[in-house]
Amino acid sequence: MAGGLRDLSTDSALLSLNTATVRAQWSLRQAIEGCARHGIGAIGPWRDKLAECGIDEAAQLIAGHGLRVTGLCRGGTFPAADEAGRQAALDDNRRAVDEALAIGAECLVLVVGGLAPGSKDLGDARAQVRDGIGALLEHARSAAMPLAVEPLHPMYAADRACVNTMAQANDLCDDLGPGLGIAVDVYHVWWDPDLRRQIDRATGRILAFHVCDWLVPTRDLVTDRGMMGDGVIDIRRIRGWVEAAGYSGCCEVEIFSALDWWKRDADEVLATCIERHRTVV
Repeated sequence: MAGGLRDLSTDSALLSLNTATVRAQWSLRQAIEGCARHGIGAIGPWRDKLAECGIDEAAQLIAGHGLRVTGLCRGGTFPAADEAGRQAALDDNRRAVDEALAIGAECLVLVVGGLAPGSKDLGDARAQVRDGIGALLEHARSAAMPLAVEPLHPMYAADRACVNTMAQANDLCDDLGPGLGIAVDVYHVWWDPDLRRQIDRATGRILAFHVCDWLVPTRDLVTDRGMMGDGVIDIRRIRGWVEAAGYSGCCEVEIFSALDWWKRDADEVLATCIERHRTVV
């Protein structure tokens, strides 16, 4: 399976640090400086850390250290209980597009949102997501900022994202057209029996590739992701499918780990990311 894969064993330039991996330990400035110190070639900031740092300062730091920005996390959360809420979400997403543009991000990652407050209508939530992304695309296209829908595991359908499979993400791309692609996170899609076919279907659409691992047991649904190689996901196999579908970007490590990695020294975390990127991813 690995015969056609890119060789990551000696190249940390193809590794990206999603700042969620060290969010408990480091500011964005520290994460940028840490990437440069460890020879990691790219970074994926979150908007809260970006706001703390300041957009102009962050852009200068990123450029000064020669880092790629594989994506800005995150836009989305489109469903709302009323028109005012939907408009507020659209306004915030337009700001997110502008922020992504300001720091040179390769895409804005969309975690689309779950049920609207007080609702049990999953179909309506998905319709609101489609309409919200459609409304956002005009601004994103004018800024030449690709939007990357990230399907999340079904356990998050109610509160975080009602787009839960690659098939649903592909359908949105078919419906809404240019400027919309997909962020593939192995944590969220590894279980899908239709995954390989849907990755093939996504050829030319994959804008980001996120890696971590699924621990057994998983002790918390949000903050107990594993370091690559510590769980049950066949990461290298999925990477092979993604690369066969035309993806040639970075592997972005995104680990939410309140019980383990957020308690460790951040330099140790980055060193481990590099080692697992070479040997497991």
